[in-house]
Amino acid sequence: MIITVTLNAAIDKTLAVPNFRLGRRHRAVEQKSMAGGKGVNVARALKSLGQPVIATGVAGGPTGTRIIEALTEEAVLNDFVRIREESRTSTAVIDPTSGEQTEINEQGPEVSESELDLFREKLLYLAKGAAVCVFAGSLPRGAPPTLYAELIAEVKKLGVMTVIDSAGEPMSLAMRADPTIVTPNEREAEELVGHEFADDDDRLTALGEILELGASEAIMTRESGCLALVGDPDAAEGARLLYRLHLEPVETPVAGVGSGDAFLAGYVAARYQGRSSAEALRFGVACGAESTQHFGAGRVEPRVAERLAADVEVEQLTRPPVGPRI
Repeated sequence: MIITVTLNAAIDKTLAVPNFRLGRRHRAVEQKSMAGGKGVNVARALKSLGQPVIATGVAGGPTGTRIIEALTEEAVLNDFVRIREESRTSTAVIDPTSGEQTEINEQGPEVSESELDLFREKLLYLAKGAAVCVFAGSLPRGAPPTLYAELIAEVKKLGVMTVIDSAGEPMSLAMRADPTIVTPNEREAEELVGHEFADDDDRLTALGEILELGASEAIMTRESGCLALVGDPDAAEGARLLYRLHLEPVETPVAGVGSGDAFLAGYVAARYQGRSSAEALRFGVACGAESTQHFGAGRVEPRVAERLAADVEVEQLTRPPVGPRI
């Protein structure tokens, strides 16, 4: 079983607005509302890929009820802790004429200490039967920035592989709990290591720095692929393999919202199935690319993703990443 944790779940509304301009009145030509938040998106994609997954987190008010009902309608197994305050709504505006997208995310509810304690109990109960736990997205107001680190440490004691995809202080502090896999995008990786990247040498160096912060494996997602420093069942114990993956876009994206979540779902699904690290990365990149052809986050067509995977360029690099900058 794979668990996804979304502590700031939302109803995600996506609008297609041609020639979108600030300060103007517009009419959407297409719209879609669905349960969202990074972990929820990952769970939806994992379900599409045929993997056993349960989505958990906290949800409150009528919006929280809509989140749970929407997941149930999609046949995504879920078990959320109900909280007093209202869950948030997030809006993404996509301009189909330019491909640009604008995201507006509400602040979200404030969660009490007792509500977080209930969630902690829920997660540890679910984790007893899990192989992988994915922690994704922001923390709600009222949650300490150390929360991801605390949960990762507790779940690891049960022998569960841990994956973290977040940003800011919660992500930095999570490194202290030695998560198995960290999957920042380029901007999040710069924030994590504390310097900007000028070229791929800087990016490859950053992968090594992320491992020195505590992670066992690091994957930096990019618009057309990823860079990764990961283990492999066929490699020597403790060895890490360095990869660069690229997929040339073949179609104009419909929407890029949630493509990173689809990548993560594809990678986790392939790892869960026992594929090699290179094949898991290849499939993750393909899932991320395929998801851009759908309106709404976390939607993946598995057969198309498998076909796209054959076109992903995988380069194993022999130069090990150097240590952190002085």
